[in-house]
Amino acid sequence: MTERDEDLRTVGEVAELLGLSVRTLHYWEESGLVTPTARSWSNYRLYSRTEIVRLQQVMIYRATGMNLAEIRELLTDGDQLTHLRRQRDLLKGKAAEVQKMLGAVERLMEDQMEQPTLSTDQIAAILKDGDFAAHQEEAEQRWGETSAWKTSQARARAMDSAQWESFKADLEELEERLAEAQRGGITPGSDRANELAEEHRQSIGVFFPVTHAQQVLIARGYVADPRFKEHYDRRQPGLAQWLKACIDANAQAQGVDPESAQWD
Repeated sequence: MTERDEDLRTVGEVAELLGLSVRTLHYWEESGLVTPTARSWSNYRLYSRTEIVRLQQVMIYRATGMNLAEIRELLTDGDQLTHLRRQRDLLKGKAAEVQKMLGAVERLMEDQMEQPTLSTDQIAAILKDGDFAAHQEEAEQRWGETSAWKTSQARARAMDSAQWESFKADLEELEERLAEAQRGGITPGSDRANELAEEHRQSIGVFFPVTHAQQVLIARGYVADPRFKEHYDRRQPGLAQWLKACIDANAQAQGVDPESAQWD
């Protein structure tokens, strides 16, 4: 042994020093990259400063994208300059490609930022909801300080006309299935009713993550607010009350008391 015992480090110490796993050091040894200098009396691998420097070289070469076979060849034949020149050329090519992709992403971001945010009136026209502006103002007064409101507004501002059209189509399709379920005698609390209540919660979740308690509170407005009640009952008489009952029953099945629900 050419190194003094105090100059040797165990595999665990080297792993901690270099930020590698012990398994990686074992694998590199099996791959013929770096062999421990010696073994302790208890058969622990021991590394000298020379092997630690060699490990650092392997880490650097790996960072440039070389595979282990290339690194082993480089460390064996000693012609490091030729290998590094070749790797430099490869990295330059990759850098140029990354720069090209970065430019494309930045142009897409610019396009998105330049796209004007739809006004409340424009959204109302797409949704064909003459009360949309009033609903927005009332919601802001009630929920404006909550994180849910801020999230919903950020998501709404990011939506273009096509996304609002898609949202409207999905909502109408869901409301028609709700009406069909009520006409078909589906009872609140049944498996099918609970499935529909979950679909309704997910539809609201387009704008912010909706808990079962929050869905209960929102659904109260479907029967308390004449505008919402008329909207649902126009599609199917009694639909507003039926939907609220389904939402309440599903929430209760999830451990939420509809009577004491809080906006958490």
